[in-house]
Amino acid sequence: METEDTITKPPHNPFPFNNLFLIKGFLTGKNDFLNYVIGIVASFSGYLIFQLIMMVPLLSLAMKNGLTINEIAANPNVLFNPDKVGIHKSLLLALMMGMFVFALLFFWLSIKFIQKKTLASIITGYENIRWNRYFYSFIIWGSLITILTIVSYFISPQDIEVKFNPLQFLILLIVAILLIPIQTAIEEIIFRGYLMQGFGLAFKNGLSPLVITSVLFGLMHASNPEAKAHGLLIMMPYYIFFGAFLGILTLLDEGAELSMGIHCANNLFSSLLVCSKNSVLQTDAIFYSTTENPVAEFGIWILMATVCFFILFKKYQFSNWKLLIR
Repeated sequence: METEDTITKPPHNPFPFNNLFLIKGFLTGKNDFLNYVIGIVASFSGYLIFQLIMMVPLLSLAMKNGLTINEIAANPNVLFNPDKVGIHKSLLLALMMGMFVFALLFFWLSIKFIQKKTLASIITGYENIRWNRYFYSFIIWGSLITILTIVSYFISPQDIEVKFNPLQFLILLIVAILLIPIQTAIEEIIFRGYLMQGFGLAFKNGLSPLVITSVLFGLMHASNPEAKAHGLLIMMPYYIFFGAFLGILTLLDEGAELSMGIHCANNLFSSLLVCSKNSVLQTDAIFYSTTENPVAEFGIWILMATVCFFILFKKYQFSNWKLLIR
């Protein structure tokens, strides 16, 4: 059986790519345009179906809590504010994450029975998913978030309040550990996996998929509360650069395991450690930030991404930069 260490590219490459990850998309399943459309529609259908289901009780609770239909219509995001709706924060988090569970289920059914692909073929260029990479990048990114959060607290204690409630945090911890990995997994599988391979087939290179998926990743987050509060001009570069950072790692490492680990750690540790007024996930986190400075936060993110990339670069010896092209 071939392993990560034994798989090698043929001396006379018969494929349009040098990248094992892009080759995997070329070799597996039915790859015509219509099948990719069906896969994307299936994932969003699952997402929207669960969203419509959860909207019924949320609307009822919101109106009982004093919100009017006009207020909700003017700002639909208010339904994802637990204080406005009158719902437990962790219950709302579970409902929000449920949309991604349905998205993953519908997507899996589509690629398995219609497109004849496996999730593994979309996640990695190797025979098996490299879970050691997933957990390594998860630990690195989670450690960086934790260190920077603690440093920020000691530097500016006036801007960060301790809101730790053992019971509420335990409930949050259970919900977050169970569901956030699914939420981040489906996003990475779609953007860094499925669409990266699909656009690779269309353009016969790696750069075009990298740019396109990064922009699409940014657009997907354009309706987040922080984007509404601070403006797209400030937030879109963060979303797009985050997508590009994860996409570069995916192409260099010929698989999405590193990006999946980083994305999971980012959302999980953020939800557990710090919440603020405009956080997309309103949780019973340990800290509550009373101030928001997206420009400074973007600068900190660049520092984190640089440190993380350097560690992964040294660990996995990225050297073939042509993998970003083909």
